[in-house]
Amino acid sequence: MGRKRKSNPLDLPQRVYWHHGAFRYVHRDGTWEDLGTDVERARERGKLYNDPDGRHGTMSYFLDLFIAVCDKRVVAKDLAQRTADDYRRDVVPLKKYLGKLLPTQVSSKVVQDYLDLGKELNRAVRANRERACLSAGISWMIRNDHGNINVNPCMRASGIKRNTETKRERYVEDAEFNGVYAHAPIMVRAMMDLVYSTLQRPEDIIGWGSWNIKNKDNDRVIRNKQGKRGATVDIAITLGLDAVLRVLQSEQDKDPVEKVTSISRPFIHTLKGEQYTYDGLCSMFRRAQVAARKEIPTLKDMPPWGFYDLKGKGATDMWRSGVPIELIQLLCGHKDKRTTEIYIKARWRETAAPNAVQIGA
Repeated sequence: MGRKRKSNPLDLPQRVYWHHGAFRYVHRDGTWEDLGTDVERARERGKLYNDPDGRHGTMSYFLDLFIAVCDKRVVAKDLAQRTADDYRRDVVPLKKYLGKLLPTQVSSKVVQDYLDLGKELNRAVRANRERACLSAGISWMIRNDHGNINVNPCMRASGIKRNTETKRERYVEDAEFNGVYAHAPIMVRAMMDLVYSTLQRPEDIIGWGSWNIKNKDNDRVIRNKQGKRGATVDIAITLGLDAVLRVLQSEQDKDPVEKVTSISRPFIHTLKGEQYTYDGLCSMFRRAQVAARKEIPTLKDMPPWGFYDLKGKGATDMWRSGVPIELIQLLCGHKDKRTTEIYIKARWRETAAPNAVQIGA
């Protein structure tokens, strides 16, 4: 057992001690585990090991450990923050459904039942994403010899059949873009312009600021490290892109000086100079579409669309105008050119000419 401490200025949980330059946890069998030098991580891991809710060894327990490891990988730049955030969101319903099970009890049938339930609850795609998170967590457990398992029940080889997903085929017409643009606030317009012109993920763009502007070969570029794939893309600042950035700069100059300096605020920001949440910006975007349907008769039946559809529109418009597919691939950050081709052609259907040959001619 761990020794009873005389004082605890760092508010460490029971069984957590500072020993030989690092925090360590004393397990009930007397073994010591190195928890590193981060006091917050040591507190979190100690509370988890002390197991006040009796979760030790359950899937809930291991999923929490998996998230803690993901956070550590983000700090080490071995995992994108976006991926860690997605995993943190996805473990919530997983813990509710699987939390009390032991890892050895999570069979391929249990995983398939989870996918089927997601389909019944009209959240088929979300269930697919959560299965992917569970698969990543179980793979981590196997690699680190946790939970006494050696087979991942989430893999297709185990007989799992994911829920069917429809491809994103929405092509935004020019009239739809212009109609919504006319009714959108300035920051939503800027996001529309930036997604369409750069083909980058909206979640990446929302965090852009002056720190993304770099000098390269005597020209200015926007340097974006894509949150999903980790690829770094340098985007030339053309006259059109420069005009968008100048508008945003003029908006920054209008902000009160005492709140936030233009150096520290992102391009797309709130009145307080803070970064918008993606959901908040999407809500403003949806309101602009509602206004466009109401004010423009030709758009009254316009189906909804999102910022991601502008990424597809931009790539498709480039392709239709004769830009080589390889350049579009570079901008999108796709590893395979076939991905870019599918990405574009899923949104554009050329009109086929009928057979004009006369019979017997």
